[in-house]
Amino acid sequence: MNERNDRNKIIIRTSGIGIVANVFLASFKAVIGILSNSIAIIMDAVNNISDAASSVITIIGTKLAGKEPDKKHPFGYGRIEYLSAMIISVIVLYAGITAFIESVKKIIHPVTPEYAPVSLIIVGVAVLVKIVLGRYVKSVGKKVKSDSLINSGDDAVLDSVISASTLAAAAIYLLFGLSLEAWLGAIISAVIIKAGVEMLRDTLSKILGERVDADLARSIKATVASFPEVNGVYDLVLHNYGPDSFNGSVHIEVPDTLSADNLDKLLRKIQIKVFSEHNVILTAIGVYSYNTRDPEAVEARNKVAKIVGEVSGVLQMHGFYLDKAEKSIRFDIVISFDAKDRRAVYQEVCEKVSKEYPDHTLQIAMDTDFSEDA
Repeated sequence: MNERNDRNKIIIRTSGIGIVANVFLASFKAVIGILSNSIAIIMDAVNNISDAASSVITIIGTKLAGKEPDKKHPFGYGRIEYLSAMIISVIVLYAGITAFIESVKKIIHPVTPEYAPVSLIIVGVAVLVKIVLGRYVKSVGKKVKSDSLINSGDDAVLDSVISASTLAAAAIYLLFGLSLEAWLGAIISAVIIKAGVEMLRDTLSKILGERVDADLARSIKATVASFPEVNGVYDLVLHNYGPDSFNGSVHIEVPDTLSADNLDKLLRKIQIKVFSEHNVILTAIGVYSYNTRDPEAVEARNKVAKIVGEVSGVLQMHGFYLDKAEKSIRFDIVISFDAKDRRAVYQEVCEKVSKEYPDHTLQIAMDTDFSEDA
């Protein structure tokens, strides 16, 4: 709880710094743009206002996401941060489209700019401020895993490039008398639109649900596998309910000699260790048992593993168990998302194993590894 509160305070403080900086920059640029009749500088000022609005949304989103879980939302409100990041993306996109329209109007009806040395100095200072602000906000965003801050930081760095380009246009005009204001405004707008689309795409991808980070998946599996009773760790599924907020499930393979009370103790130890080391709540741990007392079953496992391993598209076989009394074989196979036809791969495995064991009932499950990184 304290870690979450500290994280929220950092995000709010960083966003507050962004609001103050962008409001000052927008005010100066708006005055300079109007006095110098520069559409590029005015559009730059509008972009700073959108950045300030983005920071306000980040603060609101962080406050709402920090609400405690309740009956209606038992997993909490952490996903609101993704919605606030999406709103920021839309604002950036809208600002780019608006700026592009205004720039096209100026191309059709050009206006001669008038630059003053003081104005250009202020814009130059603004470039430096936005570079420092952008890097700071993005670094904090990465540290606390806030998409909203990362988006705001990227946008601020982009703003510094935009402001620098207006200085370049001013220099060209003062040296050669060639006004590129409107065209520069259109290019700036296109860059902003592109950034907005990319931000929106990335945020929507997170809302839809992305594969869990491979390093996190590997570290959780390693933690579970560290228990001597665990022979294998499979089927890790993690559900994201906001940055660094995961609930999930996993399957473990244990010997068939493990008693129910010892299994219960093991599962509880695993849940406690995974939560303490990774801040991930395992709401369920499924169990596969494997034959340990029957050499024939062990031999069958090795033979089937060899058959399955020769089928292209199969990443893994697990949960194997041979029941001699019922003459049945059961196991799961993990088929890659890269396989052209996952169902065809499954059918091929069934046919090959059935050919080897025609007098056995097969229970083969086509499985998916949601943390697949192969």
